[in-house]
Parts: sequence; C-alpha cells; structure tokens
Amino acid sequence: MTERIVSPALAAEFGLTGDEYARAVKIMGRDPNFTELGIFSVMWSEHCSYKSSKNWLKQLPTTGPRVICGPGENAGVIDIGEGQAAIFKMESHNHPSFIEPYQGAATGVGGILRDVFTMGARPIANLNALRFGSPDHPKTRHLVAGVVAGIGGYGNCVGVPTVGGECNFHPCYNGNILVNAMTVGIADAKRIFYSAAAGPGNPVIYVGAKTGRDGIHGATMASAEFNEDAEEKRPTVQVGDPFTEKLLIEACLELMASDVIVAIQDMGAAGLTSSSVEMAGKGGLGITLELDNVPIREIGMTPYEIMLSESQERMLMVLKPGSEDQARRVFEKWELDFANIGRVTDTGRLILNMHGKVYADMPIEPLVSQAPLYDRPHVETSKQPELGPDDIDACDTIASLMTLLRCPDLASKRWIWEQYDHLVMGRTVLKPGGGDAAVVALPDGRRALALVTDCTPRYCQADPKRGGAQAVVETWRNLTAVGALPLAITDNMNFGNPERPEIMGQFAGCIDGMREACLALDYPVVSGNVSLYNETNGKGILPTPAIGGVGLLDDATKSIGLALPSDATLIVIGDSKGHLGCTLYLREVLGREDGAPPAIDLAAERRNGDFVRGQMGLSRIAACHDVSDGGLLVAVAEMAMASGVGADIACPTGAAEHGYLFGEDQARYVLASTAPDAILDAAKKAGVPAFVLGTTGGSQLTVAGSDAISIAELKRINEAWLPEFMAG
Repeated sequence: MTERIVSPALAAEFGLTGDEYARAVKIMGRDPNFTELGIFSVMWSEHCSYKSSKNWLKQLPTTGPRVICGPGENAGVIDIGEGQAAIFKMESHNHPSFIEPYQGAATGVGGILRDVFTMGARPIANLNALRFGSPDHPKTRHLVAGVVAGIGGYGNCVGVPTVGGECNFHPCYNGNILVNAMTVGIADAKRIFYSAAAGPGNPVIYVGAKTGRDGIHGATMASAEFNEDAEEKRPTVQVGDPFTEKLLIEACLELMASDVIVAIQDMGAAGLTSSSVEMAGKGGLGITLELDNVPIREIGMTPYEIMLSESQERMLMVLKPGSEDQARRVFEKWELDFANIGRVTDTGRLILNMHGKVYADMPIEPLVSQAPLYDRPHVETSKQPELGPDDIDACDTIASLMTLLRCPDLASKRWIWEQYDHLVMGRTVLKPGGGDAAVVALPDGRRALALVTDCTPRYCQADPKRGGAQAVVETWRNLTAVGALPLAITDNMNFGNPERPEIMGQFAGCIDGMREACLALDYPVVSGNVSLYNETNGKGILPTPAIGGVGLLDDATKSIGLALPSDATLIVIGDSKGHLGCTLYLREVLGREDGAPPAIDLAAERRNGDFVRGQMGLSRIAACHDVSDGGLLVAVAEMAMASGVGADIACPTGAAEHGYLFGEDQARYVLASTAPDAILDAAKKAGVPAFVLGTTGGSQLTVAGSDAISIAELKRINEAWLPEFMAG
C-alpha cells in the first residue's frame, strides 16, 4: 500500500475517531507516521481493544478451583486432573465469512486452532456455532455451502475432528452471518506456555508461513458494520493453508517439549502488530523488529503491510539466547520458515527498522493501557408479556410436531456434519446427533471430555438477561445429559452496533444473566471473544452470546446418548407450566414472534441437573435429553429418531396439551430408564419434580393414546429439509 499523508481524515478511514486520533498524537508527542497510524488503528480497534465491552466483561466470574488461566491469554486453561489441563476458546470470523465464506470460515478454524496450540496443547476437537439468514434470502444457500465447506476443508485436512456445534436461521442474519469456531486441546498442566515476553536481549523469532498482503486491516473491518460495499472488502479476508497449519502444530509441540521457549503468541487479528505489541506489553518490555528479515511472499511489501498483514499459519516466539540453531532445525525439518526478526529490549518501545530506516518508534505501554475505554449509554430492553396455554391457540398435535421437525432450526443438520471428519484421531465417543454434547476420549482412553456450543438468540432478543442466563444453563444441561460434570465455559458475544443504546442494553443484559448463571452453577468463564458491529445498513443481528461448554467424564464408556431403548419407562425431570412465549411452536406453527422467554430458576437447574447426574452414576438411566427448543414432544421425537424405537406418552390430567407438549419451560430432562421406581423414589426424597411420561417400544410415536405417527416418517421429515434446500 502506498503511504499517504497522515491526517484526521485518514485516521477516520482507518476507524479512529477524532478524539482517538488526538489521543494517539498526545501519546506520540507528534503526529504519527503512516505505519504508526496503522498500528494505532488496529490495536485500538474494537476487535483488539474490547473498548466497548471490557467494562462489562469484568463482571463475569473467571476463577474457580479448576481454573489455571482465565481470560487475558490466547485461550482458557482448566485443570482436569491426573496432571492434565484442557485448553479451549471460541472465536468469531463473522465479517470475513460473509464476504468470502469458504476462506472466512476456514481461516476462522485455523485461527482458533493456533490460539490453543500456542499454549502447549494438542488440539483434540473442533466445534462451531453458525447463524445464517432466512432460507428465502438469495445469498443464504451460497453462504451455507461455502462456510460448511471451509470448516470441513480446513478441519479435515489438519486432522482435528469437528465433533459438534449448532446451526440456526433467521432473517436478522441476512446481511451478517455468524461463524463462531471453538477448539479444545489437551496439555500437561505443568507445561503451559504464555505470551508475556521476558529477558531483554532475547531473540524474537518468526515461524510458519510467509507474509503476504491478505488480511490487511482485517481487525478494523471486523470492528465496523457493513453497507452495500461489503463485497469490496474481499482483500481483507485471509487465505488459509491447513497443511501448513498441521506442520506448524507438530513443529511447535516438538519445540515445546524442550526448554527453549520464553514466550509464544500466534499472529491472529492485526498479525505481527498485535503479537509483538501484546507480548512486549504483557512483559513490561520493548521490542525491536528488523522487518527486512520477515519472510514475505510478495514483492515490495512495505513496513505498514508487513505489520498489518493477517496472513495465516504464523507464530511469534521469544527464545532463550543460544537456542536459535536448535529451534531452527525443528522448523526446517517441518519445512517451515524460521527467521530471527528482532530482539526484546528494556526500552518499552516498539521500533521497526527496514532498509536502514526507522519506520516506527512508539511507546508500547500506552498502546495497550491507554487504549480507549467506553462506558457506552445503554437502555434496558422492554419486557414482553408472559404467555401460557390460555393465551395461545391449540393446533393439531401431530401436525404441529411435523411442522417443527421440518423447520430450519430443528431440521437435522446431518448434511452439515457429514462433511466434517468427526472420527479422525479415533477418540470420538459420542458423535454429532448421538447426544446432547459431543464426547471425546482423553489420551488415556479412560476418561473423556464432553463439549458443546449453544445459545437461543430469540430469547436474548426478547429478554437479554433471561436469554444470557439460558445460554449458559443450556450448555450446563447438555453436558449433564451425557453424564459429564460441567467445568467451565468460553463465550462468543455477537451483537450489533454498541454505539446504539438499545444494543448496549442487550449486551449488558446478557452479561448480567450469564454472570448469575455462572455463579449459581460454579461454571466460570475462562476465555472468550466479543464481536460487535454485526449490522448491515443499520439492521443488527439478534443478540447472540454463544456459549461453549466443557465437562468431564471419569469413565468414557458411561456416557449417555439420546437413543431410546425398547421396553423402558420415560420420566420427565422438572416442572412444566406450559410456557409458550418466544417458543418455536409460537413462531413456526402460529407465525408469531412475541412474548417473554421462559423464566430461569437457577436453583432448580442446579438441583435437577445434579440429581440426573447422580442417577447416571448409579446406572439407572439408559438415555437422556434435555428439553429445549420445541418443548417436550420434540425432545421425545428426537430420542425416538436417534434409535428408531417408538414411544407412547400421555399428558397429565388437566394439563393443556399444547402447553405441556410444546412449552419450553427450563430445567427439564427426559430420561429413559429400566429402573423407574428407584428414580422416582430418589427424586421424591431429593425434592426433585419427577413424572412418568410414558413407555418406549414399537415403531410409532403415540400421544395421549390416540394421535400417532411412525418414527420412520418423522425421521424422513426431519432429515429432508436441509438437503432439499441445498439442492435448490
């Protein structure tokens, strides 16, 4: 990029406000030059500085007895016992995936993988949370195809299984889809690698792929809303190479087995700029870079382009003096670039040299500590009315069930997950569709991690506090339903323009609900990502605080799936008031999107979940599913479709059938058991609501002794929509 005259107008093009530019001038004691302005713009972008969200994020609980490292590093780290740690994080690649769906999604996977292995972990699983626009929108099919192919193409080639996720559709995502990627890795709990630079004089090493012009100002693009020129931003989307990433994983882990790495950081958003500034800043030190030494793949790259490029598969390391040759041999063995590009200093400054000239000389500490921090005005979302069975029309039960099972949100996502290799590594115990969460065996083969992503954006739109809390408890229930003890979460906060008070009100409300749920469930937040400005022409997405949950099973062979056994009793754990506000029944069957979401009783969530897990420990439960989207009848139908085994269920006397079967009351599970009396007796003693729903067997789903439909027909309906949609 040709250098331009620095001015407030150019700063505005780079995403800095007038006040922010004035602050940069004050820090420098002069006008910054072109390269320095670029560095300010990316480091102070919303994507890198969290300037609108940081004050709210501080309210989330981030500590606990298992937390080794909470937010602030590349990923969160928790102790999973026996000397092992789980390292995980979720991150967004929303704007790039809308502009260039294949590469946007692929590089989102690559970036989150690097966040995890840069801390010393071998990645063992990927997940994703996807939100697309209306199926009727002309771009939706193209975006779905590209994103799914990008996730599968990268994950499959790099050899890490994609084991779970979610996919929703809503018109609010027409102009701004969401692609959130999560990676989980395993490391020795005593060998975690951090990013703070140390040791003035220590060499700064660049490893991985060469630097190109792709991705320049990607962080800035991710910090602004879209308009009609979104397609013109295609050059800011990075291009990924999963085969290079695989080599990078192996090379980094091999070098980490030695004792030569002082600090390590992946080059993600803002590339070499953020990695060098953050490493030096965390260490309270300076850094000098010789940009002539940076491996580049394009002729005539300027310091500005080198520093702001977001080319993929690159890492920055600080090594112990004298270890360079040892490290070089490792990376050359894996056919990766290795270059000594600078040194750590005690000056506290970032100095960039190239062609015998100083292109930047900036204080590092103010770049981080004096980044803008906003307490944006916010207004609370208006409360919606509570809607129960008496407020909502009843429709034919079986016809309503069929409508729900073929709707885009509940339709089978087999078309998606069959494009992902979910079995590579040979540790996948519960694969997609097999349970409420994925289960992946640990390297010892005995224990396992349960992994899930979840969120209900329509709840967050109607009542952000309830929606934020529900997103957390839903993942907690999902982990519980497969037999795992929930340990911690990562989050991906996807919202619209924070400069609008109603959007900041959504963000604040969701944080408040998440905080209360995490505290009540001893379920801390250890990592996360904030993605704001998800708007196009002033129209924002649904507030979407996606949650990634991680749980632990002491015995992988005792994980619990969805599939109904024959000759079992179905038991419902938890109370039902037939809550129909904000439900899929209301939206899909009656065409209404109104009402309050269901109330969240955190004490009941904790009590009921702990009870279910305890009964699993006593081997009394053969199948389990939490009750969520679509309500109780959808939950039973999904269990039946997972096995082909039917069920005969009945509603309690006096209950409104449509409220009982389609209400989305929380804190509920459906259990299949061959020891029902023992469960019911234990529930009574524990004060846990428990009711017999019916029995399993045959090949039909029968409701209230009359309405019936074959499980084969339900499965046909459920699995047909997405392939037919994608086939056009």
